Amino acid sequence: MQKHWSKLVLVVMAIFVISSITPFHVSAASLETTGAVKNEYTYEEAVFLSGAPVIFKGTSKDIKISQKESKGKLTETYSMKLTGSNGATLTRNIAYESDVVDYASIGQKTSNGEVKKYTEKITIGSITYSLVDYQFSQGTVTDNRAASDYYSGNVISRKTYAFETGKGKNAVKNTVTIDTDSRHAGYENFWGATETQITESVYSFSDGKTSHVKNRLSTSKSRVLNYEDNLGTLGSFEGGYAVVSEKDVISEYTYNLSSGQKGTLDLDTEYMPTIERLIIPKFRDLTSHYAKEAIEKLYSLGIYSDSSNFFSPNTPMKRIDFTTAIGKAVDLRVFEEKKSKKAPTTSVFKDLKRTIKDYSYIESALNKGIIKGVSADYFMPDGAITRAQAATIFVRALGLENRAPNPGYLTKFTDDNQIPNYARDGIYIANELGLMIGDSAGRFNPNKPLTRAEASAVLERFLKYLEDDLKQNYRDDILFFN
Repeated sequence: MQKHWSKLVLVVMAIFVISSITPFHVSAASLETTGAVKNEYTYEEAVFLSGAPVIFKGTSKDIKISQKESKGKLTETYSMKLTGSNGATLTRNIAYESDVVDYASIGQKTSNGEVKKYTEKITIGSITYSLVDYQFSQGTVTDNRAASDYYSGNVISRKTYAFETGKGKNAVKNTVTIDTDSRHAGYENFWGATETQITESVYSFSDGKTSHVKNRLSTSKSRVLNYEDNLGTLGSFEGGYAVVSEKDVISEYTYNLSSGQKGTLDLDTEYMPTIERLIIPKFRDLTSHYAKEAIEKLYSLGIYSDSSNFFSPNTPMKRIDFTTAIGKAVDLRVFEEKKSKKAPTTSVFKDLKRTIKDYSYIESALNKGIIKGVSADYFMPDGAITRAQAATIFVRALGLENRAPNPGYLTKFTDDNQIPNYARDGIYIANELGLMIGDSAGRFNPNKPLTRAEASAVLERFLKYLEDDLKQNYRDDILFFN
């Protein structure tokens, strides 16, 4: 399994398409704790009841897994018929039900559930293990932030199987109880999603013997941006970007069984990647510019929509353009207003018309607490975005403003006394995350305007954080330290 963890650390991810492909929508936290891996067609899990690991497999024809949420109830069902080596079989029908409570005022949800029905039979060799009791409890909390949703939870369960050894007069009725304690954590945003689960199980047999199994399971989706050269040398463009969407699942079992067997077992699978080509940037004023690659990526992704062939990289970035770019980068949901007599007719700011292009991104960013005006009534859309304002917007979008130290702290920058009070937490966290750093003299220059090139560079870094840094933290860090 170590080869998988090492391979993951070496993967360098890029930024991804925004307006032309469908965002990820994965349900937070699967309630099953079997360590199974699956893709579009195949399914595998390991079972340790017999004193030796047995891998059961199936295809999409053998397995039905569904989730349905209605009126605050989330129902997750599993129905499967699997086969293992030497004629082993597994049939399972289980339904879980959770109460979902939406705390909209603080952007959080909780989910707490129980098992509603279950049947399971596992036959290995001449012995059939029948599930006779299943106790289950789970709790998950999800924090919905503008740029990413974060969740964490626990599952505890107790499964009791009855089985018989021997035949005729020598038949002996037995039981085995599996006590499971599982923890999971994950995130989901427009650029990717990762969930990692650590599960520990103790098997207690009626003859007094015990087995111990630990599983580490991680599922991750991501989008990789690749530059593709044009095969035709006389074409109108040299090349362009393509987005490859990928998903993989890795699982490692570590076991110490009642039979004396010890070891590790690895399962992994990948989904079929998808590829999509992006629009081609044709700016004529970026030759040899340090931010050329970042600017062209953001344009290809639809984060920028400049119609001119000149980007003007060294001019100040306007507040309205930066806010719109952030809105598109984190895929703020923007809906067209239904025409009705009750539809609002006034703008959220007096100096911003509702009829301007991308107005909805400004309104949505304001409603989600990502931005504020220069006053209660004015936004100053054509004003230059400052470094302090940009850092604050990044951190508000991530929902990490409360991760700063208690008030009264000083940052490490030599111009700390110039940092506005509203931006202190944002600057501190943006620097800790590596999103924005100081200059060679140790200054942050909080009130300095960002040029369009500088804004592009930090926007690219922000997107890489969303899909690269988060994935490393929620997969590699959890797996290595648990």
